[in-house]
Amino acid sequence: MLVLNCPMKLQMLEKMLRWSFPASLKVYGAVMNINRGNPFRKEVVVDSWPDFKAVITRPQREDSIGIQILSTPQCHLICHWGSLPSLTYKAPLDSLSNTLSLLSLRMDPKLTLAYLDVSHASLLSKTWSRGGNARSQKYLANLICCFPSVCVLDDNGYPLSWSLTDQFATMIHGYTLPEHRRKGYSRLVATTLAKKLHSCGFPAQG
Repeated sequence: MLVLNCPMKLQMLEKMLRWSFPASLKVYGAVMNINRGNPFRKEVVVDSWPDFKAVITRPQREDSIGIQILSTPQCHLICHWGSLPSLTYKAPLDSLSNTLSLLSLRMDPKLTLAYLDVSHASLLSKTWSRGGNARSQKYLANLICCFPSVCVLDDNGYPLSWSLTDQFATMIHGYTLPEHRRKGYSRLVATTLAKKLHSCGFPAQG
C-alpha cells in the first residue's frame, strides 16, 4: 500500500474519484477535506498509483474507532474513522446573510439563520441518539469548529433547528426541536447548507 502525500497526486485523486459517483461520495468528501486544510488529520492510502483498485482514508495516528467500506466492481473505497482531534482548525466560511434570502423571508423576524457555535455542542449531543456523553460532545464540537453548519436561532440565540457536515462532507445530524417542527425550519436549514457546500465545491449529500 502507498501513502499519497504529494499534493498534486491528491488533487488528481480527487478528480478521479468523481468517476465512481455515487459509491465514492464519502471517500471523495474525505479527500476534498484533506486537500483543503485536513482538519481531521487524515491520510490517503492506495494499493497502487495511478491505476488503483482501493482507496483508504485513515487517521494519521494508528488509533481508530471503526472502518467504513464502500465498493464498486471497479474500485474498493474505504473510509477509516480515526480518534477525535483537538479543536485546531476553523474553515473560513462566508456570511450567510445573502444565502437563500427568499426562503428566510417567511421565517419569524425574531429568528435568525446562522452558523452553529461550539457552545451548542452540548445540546446537539443530548438530542443525538448516540450522544449524551463527553466523547460525542467533543466529536460534535470538532465538526462545528471545522466544517460548515447552519441553524435557526431564536431571539435568545438558542438553536431550534440545525444540520452540520462531517469529515466526509456529508450533511448529518439534522434535527429540529419537537415543539418547533412542521414550520419549514428543517427544509430551510438543509437547503441552505446544501447551497453552502455547493458553493465550496463539495457535492451535497446526506
